Formats: sequence, structure tokens, C-alpha cells
Amino acid sequence: MIAAIKPTGANTRGLLAYLYGPGDHDEHLDPHIVAGFAMLGMPDPGRDENATLTELARHLDAPVRLRNGEFGKPVADHVWHCPVRAAPEDRYLSDAEWGEIAQRIVQAAGIAPAGDDLGCRWIAVRHADDHIHILATTVREDGRRPKLHGSGVRVGDACREIEKEYGLRQLKKGDGTGSRRPTQAEMHKAERLGWQQPSPEWLQDRIRAAIPHVTNAEEFIAYLQASGVEVQVRRGPSGDLLGYAAGRPGDVNEAGEQIYHPGSKISPDLSLPKIKARLKSSRPEEHPTARRNHPSSPWHQAADALDTLHTDLADDAHAQARITALGELLEATAQSAPAHLQAELHAASKAFARAQRSQIRAEDRAAHALRSAARDIVHTATGPDGSALAALAAALVWATIVAARWHEAKHHAHQADAARQAVQHLQTAADRALAPTLAELTARPPKNQARRVLASDVRAAVPDHAERILTDPAWPALATVLADAEARGHQTHQLLKEAAAQRELTTARQPARVLITRIQHTGRNPAPNRRAAAARRRSTLAGSIRVRQTHDGQLPPTATTPTEQQRRQRR
Repeated sequence: MIAAIKPTGANTRGLLAYLYGPGDHDEHLDPHIVAGFAMLGMPDPGRDENATLTELARHLDAPVRLRNGEFGKPVADHVWHCPVRAAPEDRYLSDAEWGEIAQRIVQAAGIAPAGDDLGCRWIAVRHADDHIHILATTVREDGRRPKLHGSGVRVGDACREIEKEYGLRQLKKGDGTGSRRPTQAEMHKAERLGWQQPSPEWLQDRIRAAIPHVTNAEEFIAYLQASGVEVQVRRGPSGDLLGYAAGRPGDVNEAGEQIYHPGSKISPDLSLPKIKARLKSSRPEEHPTARRNHPSSPWHQAADALDTLHTDLADDAHAQARITALGELLEATAQSAPAHLQAELHAASKAFARAQRSQIRAEDRAAHALRSAARDIVHTATGPDGSALAALAAALVWATIVAARWHEAKHHAHQADAARQAVQHLQTAADRALAPTLAELTARPPKNQARRVLASDVRAAVPDHAERILTDPAWPALATVLADAEARGHQTHQLLKEAAAQRELTTARQPARVLITRIQHTGRNPAPNRRAAAARRRSTLAGSIRVRQTHDGQLPPTATTPTEQQRRQRR
């Protein structure tokens, strides 16, 4: 059940005209009052042919007129409006039940507190099976204004209790981090202009798409403008950027003026201070550690960055930062992936946006590696080879599952749901990404004897999951991957153990596929030859000794310090 408190208005009769009228699409059938502050003597134009909308409006506005006369200054925006809607699958509710629900909502909001005979005047009008509209005038019978601060949270809590008691679909409690829903006016405007999305949703998608491309706030504003977004900025006396608002081209008011939406109103995590904090954390470290492995593509580097996500969630602030950065990596991957994967990846990124924010304040610096990977993908990545793309897609699936579990453990219901929705889209994308690789691997299986040996390695390395792996349709392809890795000098038993340790296989839909992507990723380089490395070290040491001998004319003492030399001379 959703109770959506609307912005306050000033015209009681105008709202009544809508509630008792036919509606925009003739959907208002049999409008009538099901509850009110005092039903006895209440004029109801839906049931009494002699009652008028003007009479009902004057009845509701009586305390407002009295206060205006006493203070000599009209009360502004005194009309409180709250539609209350049941879910489509909910059972039919009678007028009496809707009346009880309305009574509980006005009590929770502070319009008419329980046991308070001097509350505001209100009515609940029903003109359809699945919802009512509550209208109240916000001046109490004693002339005071009601205390409505925080009424949205209280009404939401009341709805959750109503759902349990009336056996209705149970929604999850909000936590104040959700994006603002488009208003009906915005949705109708988008429909009228032929837009697929209302302006706030359109702007949110473009702002999130911009973040992986930029490194500071000025670049962020410039990128938005270059991508066709109207931007209004606020600067301090020093010229520093203090805030921004974004507008959709063609979205104008009645006067033809561009409509702008502040970033924080589009979504809580898109305010300028929060974007600045995230961008600051994506700057390269002053002394980055050199990579010791062979050079790899941004796709491989992104998969590497995701490898440790599930081990770094002990600290809540660090965990939230990494999950936020995971959303940016998802967006970057969706922008740069091949065309046949982009629809599912964009859907995953859009769904995961809700999981990127919670009440836990993120320590953004903890997510440097993920943000760097996202930036590298959008700036430097070329078309990935099949194995690199499959490895990253599989890593994104697992990382998103880990994020969903973390949110579940923290009782972040909305975020966990969002992450689970993203997983569904990512699994589809991962299957498509791996399909060409599977076909190529299956076409060149190892010989039967080699496959039997490799099956023994599977049973020894991952005994708890061996039968599921060996009966997986992708087992022939996994056997080929293991044979290829063995040819590069790797020990298949060790590779299997490492791949299984990186992700638990109990919940894997197809464990052989999971192992294929992990082993192809970790075993893509030849195994190091320890004897060759030792020989190189000996050669390097010998060369340095020869250089010093040539320079000094004699072999340098290898274990004699200046202090020891001085002691010998004194003797």
C-alpha cells in the first residue's frame, strides 16, 4: 500500500472538483466519502443530490476562514492531499475498511491525532476500487497549525502495519535514500511529448553515465553540457563550483523557461559534494605499485579489481564505498561492451543504482581500484576478446551477488532487492558473453585419456562439487581450458582449488561455467619457471660483481662494512 503525500495546495474546491469529476480518462466511478472528521451532517455530493462541492469546501475550510479573520493574513497552502493506493494483486477492500485505513493515516500524519477532538478537518473520497484520496485543511479547530514534520515517514510506517493486519502485499520500509519518484504531471508530460522517460529519470541516467568519464567537478559539468544536458551552476565569490542543477532540453514551464532539477533532488547520491568526494577518490595514487604480471587489458584489470571485493566487506564504510564504485564499473562496462550485451548491462546498471546508496556513509578512498578500472574501460578499452569479456561478466555477477548478501545482512531491503534484480540481467549478459568461447572450447576437446585424468583432478580439488561439475553441459569446455592451462605450465589441481576458493560453488547455476571464466582469467599467463628465475637472479648478481670489479680493480668485500675495516686497521 502506497500513501503519496502531495505538495500542499490552496484551493479546496478545486481539488474536490477533481475528486468528484470524471478523471482524466473517465476512471472516476461513483465518487463518495468513506470517512471524515465528523460524518454526521457531512455534505457528500456523491450521495446527496442537494449537496454541492462549494458547500463541502466551505465546510472543510471553516477553521481556515476563522483563523484568517483573526490574524488578518491568509493561510498559504492549507490543502493537504494524500492518495492511498493498494497493490493490483491485493484483495477488494470495502468502504468500511478504506475508512479505517484513512483514519489510521491521518492519525499517523498528525492531521487528526488519536484522542484529539480539535484536529484538522478531513475527508476520504473513494472513486475507484483500489484507492482513496484523503483531503484535509491544515488549520485545527483551535486555530493552530498541525505538526506535520516527518509525516511521510510516519505514514509509511502506518502503511506497513496496515499491510500486515489486512493481509495485503507487504512493501519494504523506506530508508530515505531512494530517488524521488516522478510526479504524475511529469509522467503525463513525458507521454504527451513522446518521451520514453520523465525528465528526472532521463537526467539521472545521463548524470550516472558521465561519472566514469571525468576526474573532477569542472570536467563533470563540461561533460554533461557536451552530452546535451542543460546545466545551471552555482559558484562562490572565488569562482569555486558550489552546486548544480540539470535540465532536459525541451522541458520548459508555461512561460517557456527551462526547468532545472538540483542534483540532490534527482537522486540523493548525485549532489555535487557527493560527486566531488567520489571523483576525488578516483585520482591515481602518488606512487602507484607497478604491476608485476604481464600487461593486461582494462577488461582483465577490472576483473582483477573485483577479485577481492568479497574479502573487503568487514568495514561498513569501506564496503559501501566499494559497492558504490561497483555501480560505476557496471555503467562503464555497459557503455563500452559489444552491442549484443549493452541492453542487459544497461538494465543491470540502472537496477543496481538503488544498491549504490544506503544510510552508511562511504569511505570513498577505499574504492580507488574499482573506480580506476571503470575510468580505464571508458577511456582506453578496445574491443575485448571473448575470454576477457566473459571473465569480467562473470566477475560482475559474483560481485553483485556479494553486494546483495551484504545489504541483506545489514537489513537494507530495497538495496538488496535492487542488487538481485541486477544479478538477473548480469547473468543473461554473462551467458551471452561466454557462448562464443564455449563453442570454440567444445569444438576441440582433449583426448579421452586426458579427460579422465582431468576428471580425477576435479574430484581431488573440489570433491564437494565434483559430480555437479562433471555432469554440467560445459564440462567438455572446462576440460579444454584445463588442458590449455596445463600446456602453459600450470598445475590443474592448483588452478581448480584457487578458482573454487574465489567463489563458492553451492549457489552457482552452472559450476563448470564459473570455473571456466575464473581459470581462463587467472591462468592466462604462462606459469613462472622457478629454475629459470633463479638462474636469472644468479646471472644478474654475477654481472653486477663484474661491473664493480672493473671499476675498482678488485673484488668488493661482500660482507665487510666500513666499521669492520676500521677495526682491522687499528689491530
